[in-house]
Amino acid sequence: MTRKRIAALVGNPNAGKSALFNALTGARQKIANYPGVTVERKAGRLTLPSGEPLELIDLPGSYSFDAASPDEEVTRKVVHGEFEGEATPEVIVLVVDAANLEQHLVFAQEVLELGRPTVVALNMIDLAERDGLTLDPAALSAALGVPVIPTVAVRGRGLQELTAAIAEAETHAAEDAQWRGHVTLPERRLVAKHMARGATLSASARHTIENGIDRVLLNPWVGPVILFGLLFVIFQAVFAWATPFADALDGAVGAISGWVSGIMPEGFIRDFITEGVLAGVGSVVVFLPQIVILFFFILLMEASGYMARAAFLMDRLMAGVGLSGKSFIPLLSSFACAIPGIMAARSIPDPKDRLTTILVAPLMTCSARLPVYAVIIAAVIPETSVGPGIGLQGLVLFALYLAGIVGALVVALVLRNTLAKGAASGFIMEMPRYQLPRIKDLAIGLWQRAYVFLRRAGTIIFMVTIALWLLLSFPKAEPGESQLDASVAGMVADGLHPVLEPIGFNREMSLALIPAMAAREVAVSALATTYAVDAEDEDLAAEGVTDRIAALWSLPTALAFLAWFVFAPQCISTIAVARRETNGWKWPTFMVVYLFVLAYVFAGLTFWIATALGL
Repeated sequence: MTRKRIAALVGNPNAGKSALFNALTGARQKIANYPGVTVERKAGRLTLPSGEPLELIDLPGSYSFDAASPDEEVTRKVVHGEFEGEATPEVIVLVVDAANLEQHLVFAQEVLELGRPTVVALNMIDLAERDGLTLDPAALSAALGVPVIPTVAVRGRGLQELTAAIAEAETHAAEDAQWRGHVTLPERRLVAKHMARGATLSASARHTIENGIDRVLLNPWVGPVILFGLLFVIFQAVFAWATPFADALDGAVGAISGWVSGIMPEGFIRDFITEGVLAGVGSVVVFLPQIVILFFFILLMEASGYMARAAFLMDRLMAGVGLSGKSFIPLLSSFACAIPGIMAARSIPDPKDRLTTILVAPLMTCSARLPVYAVIIAAVIPETSVGPGIGLQGLVLFALYLAGIVGALVVALVLRNTLAKGAASGFIMEMPRYQLPRIKDLAIGLWQRAYVFLRRAGTIIFMVTIALWLLLSFPKAEPGESQLDASVAGMVADGLHPVLEPIGFNREMSLALIPAMAAREVAVSALATTYAVDAEDEDLAAEGVTDRIAALWSLPTALAFLAWFVFAPQCISTIAVARRETNGWKWPTFMVVYLFVLAYVFAGLTFWIATALGL
């Protein structure tokens, strides 16, 4: 049986390779890691015009074969046929950004020096035209000595022509002697400049709107103010916009619980549904609107091109703590979940930068903490306004996120001057073009995030909540005895409580920290289940967790619980990913220990100071 031919997509980051890969292969994709390397391998099947199948590999973005990061090292090894277990690609599909031609043609020369069958995809040609550039693909093809196909991956433009060129690529190896010699980087840049000019028929002389916007958004003084102002608006919106939807979901859960109590006789099954499933899992599901709104803004910033500019703005601040702007994207990704944030650190060239970023990523407030913050803030912080359009609850939420950011920067500064000592590395990145986000893409992204959240609620959170409910329900309390005191879970809480009592935690809070190690949101369902099981009558059992916290917790206790979750270690899955990315247990163990210490110290300080102030 003949081996399927292989083609590899290569190019600079932000050239649109992944979009082109998705457009060419559709759903016929397999995603895994390269053997022995924590770098994602994406492969898919491309059907050529003759009907012959071809395996297409989407390689990580690179600026050079002189690898500076694990991602670039994988690309170099695969293209050069040096990766064990990976066949050498017969065809190279070189993807370049039409709107940033000169920069991308520098790496293109390295690719063409291989003398391998190559096709150039002149991608995002529509954005180049929008910016006033008229390009001549034929002139560029003549200069490079290989076919050049204009494409717009996200709209499917040029895909048939590109597929046909790939099918004939082995007759188009770059044979010109100019690509055979090894030249210096300045020489490559000069050649790239001449080729880009030769391929540009006309360019708009006027400053584009985009350049004008960048002059404001990237201003070293105005830009950070706009960035933090935007973040402030986001956290205000998380409360203000989500409240009607969250209240509706909470009411629906309460109505269903009441309906179940009304139609089912007392007993194990009814308690399982009302106290375990509805009180526990339902208490987390009601925070879906907050999660969706947070991700809406994150996706909007990514799709519009603003996210990369935020990274550029943060470079100066990152350099102050020994990191570079390259750490900003992984840390920003950690607002969604620390797992992709830690994995995104692979693109950081400097190993000490990369390690520091991994170790501080859990300090960024992931979306799993949002239900914890939301329920405690709603219970103990008044829903009052402190200024035009500024709610106190949103302000507290913003302060919690800010505390995580400041904590991460301070820890990074300490690590870069002790365990990961070294100078900050340089930071070079391309600014993607501004784009109007497509409604369809935003909808798909939000659906995926909502699905992941609900899947966690239906799997991990459900299983942990039911396990906790069983531990809370047995053995049964004697008449007049608290169910929490009599249960196995109560005994566990009694053992842990003396350690946490000095920082203001009650038994229910101490107990909630244990299942929260599976997923942070479980802290909410654990509290809800505990209060539902321990309720003295059905009216109390029907109350939501927010009402019970408002009635039973003091303000210093609630603030201490919030402070704990600002610093507490992430879920077990995050720790496992950190072990994989650092190739051992040494650094994940250090990460867990220092985060527990910070959580205990700052929760204690918050409780003691709040108590001393008489709050």
